Amino acid sequence: MTVIALGASLLAIGVAAALRFGGASLLRTHRADALHDAADGDAGAARVAQLLEEPVNVQPSLGIVHAALLVAGAIPATWAITARVSGWALLASLFGLGILLVLVGDTLPRAFGRSLPRRPAYRLSSLLSLAVGAGRRAVDLIYDEDEEEQPEDDAQDSQEIELISSVLEFTDAIVREVMVPRTDMVTVPASTGSDEALDLVLASGKSRIPVTGDDLDDVVGVLYARDLLLLFDAGEGPLPVTKLMRPVHFVPETKRVSELLRELQASKVHLAVVVDEFGGTAGLVTIEDLLEEIVGEIVDEYDVEEPMVSALDDGSFLVDARLSVDDLAELLACTLPDEGWDTVGGLVLGLAGRVPEEGESFELEGMVITADRVQGRRVARVRVAIQ
Repeated sequence: MTVIALGASLLAIGVAAALRFGGASLLRTHRADALHDAADGDAGAARVAQLLEEPVNVQPSLGIVHAALLVAGAIPATWAITARVSGWALLASLFGLGILLVLVGDTLPRAFGRSLPRRPAYRLSSLLSLAVGAGRRAVDLIYDEDEEEQPEDDAQDSQEIELISSVLEFTDAIVREVMVPRTDMVTVPASTGSDEALDLVLASGKSRIPVTGDDLDDVVGVLYARDLLLLFDAGEGPLPVTKLMRPVHFVPETKRVSELLRELQASKVHLAVVVDEFGGTAGLVTIEDLLEEIVGEIVDEYDVEEPMVSALDDGSFLVDARLSVDDLAELLACTLPDEGWDTVGGLVLGLAGRVPEEGESFELEGMVITADRVQGRRVARVRVAIQ
């Protein structure tokens, strides 16, 4: 009987160790990575992504099941040891059992799991799913939710879901979707002196401005406001901006914003010029633009915040042409074509097949879309009325 008891004890400790190993790996896995791996056909990754939909429940659920397994392993082992030895040998055996439970059942597998995200969690996903399901029921029995606090909890959960959704969208977005288009770029010609450039910096409120050569497609550097202010503070004479500018960082418009953020952090660069497939300047992007994709618009005391969408008294909407087509479709609860363009301005250009005249209207999906403001070859503002 003692052999059977020891075997059952080792089995329980082994399952506990596997659960701790997989759980530590699971908690170090990003749900976005699991979703991408699941899209490649990994069934374990799909189960992990499902578990990470509610990450706040995973750790306590696994903790309860893990603790129960260690207790289940300790009881038969203690009985078997006390049945065979006594005295100082019993004390030493129980002490060794305690070390085995702590090291093999908890500490070592947790350390290994933390250093190996994703793959161990995928392989042990069936065990993890079973343990989370059982542990969640145990948690529900232990903790009684206060009904008066439920609305506050629901609001907090809603905020967490919104933030997680933003992070997931962030991982899939490309630079073209978040960049400042070339028509909105503030640049300074390479022939400009430092005094004129400083005036431009003060007027625009920009801390970094691209320096252009022959035209906007010829970006030769980036001018930092800090360098201009240091020159002014030192009382030195005006210099060409080409003497002050720094190297420019170019990125393709199809690059993922998550990769670009890591790249800019590693190179300690805050601004990158975006180029299209032909090498022309498509726009520019800053770290602030990337972070706004997660946390929303970042506005300081000098920014004049203009709403992207304004509701009018007649039920129509004035829409900034930079608004994404998806956001407009969500606002109007409809489906809009997004082939070949990302913004509402691009949608209007697609409907017209040319640069529309200011005030020109187009009918689409029971709506009348009007080019309310056209600046040069660019649609700046659109009016949307539902018929």
